[in-house]
Amino acid sequence: MKPLRALATLLALLSAISSQASPDDVMMQAISGQAGEPTGQAVHYFDADPETRGYLALPEGEGPFPAVILIHEWNGLVDRIRQTADAFAAHGYIALAADLYSGRTGSNREENIALVREARSDEATIIANLNAAVNWLETHTPSSGKVATIGWCFGGGIALSYALGGEHHDGTAIFYGSLLDDPERMSHIHHEVYGTFAENDRGIPVEQVDAFVAAMREAGIENDVHIYDSVEHGFWLHTERDPANNRPAAAHAWERLRAYLNRTLDGPDPAETGHEHH
Repeated sequence: MKPLRALATLLALLSAISSQASPDDVMMQAISGQAGEPTGQAVHYFDADPETRGYLALPEGEGPFPAVILIHEWNGLVDRIRQTADAFAAHGYIALAADLYSGRTGSNREENIALVREARSDEATIIANLNAAVNWLETHTPSSGKVATIGWCFGGGIALSYALGGEHHDGTAIFYGSLLDDPERMSHIHHEVYGTFAENDRGIPVEQVDAFVAAMREAGIENDVHIYDSVEHGFWLHTERDPANNRPAAAHAWERLRAYLNRTLDGPDPAETGHEHH
């Protein structure tokens, strides 16, 4: 009977996973390489750098809508980020994908590292870029005035930097980005922080995540941080790299993110919006 009980447990687990985010959810399609061509538009939101080209995706309807600013990975603003922006729009959020590389993208490790180093060497311009994104959303879109930043890899670390030094915003979501463990520096953050990390991330070990959470607790910052087992760095935006492990973890992280945005931005309730957007 033991094998049957084990099978029943496995089936219950799979059922719970599938109920969280169905395969036809537009976000799961986007982060699995199954989305179509991006349908939004390029926008110039940063007057200080005419080469900066962001990407805007708008929900259907008149609004007002809460907004998210997406901060790209180390290779720059590519179609996977644009498709993810489209998915956020389908779920009721104005999505502006920022461009921190002046319109450039990297095509290999060396180019990506060079772009990261160049951007990181001038953090004041990064903060000014994202401040411009916040202001542009307020004046050019039917925004409710509520905005959160969401970043992955390089962008996850930048989202944390922006939480420390940027203009007022209402949420910060970090996907496997570089972290801090100094509660005094983080005391400037006055909103709940979301974090998703990977057990097998060689660049951001579990110990660093634990220290980050401990520092936030000491600073009195509410947080929803989860370390997912059996996945590696980059698992959320690229579930197709290891579908068996990445997709269940990514689906769970997506449901957590939807609930987080609902709490911090007064966004669409995940229980109400369901998966009807296609």
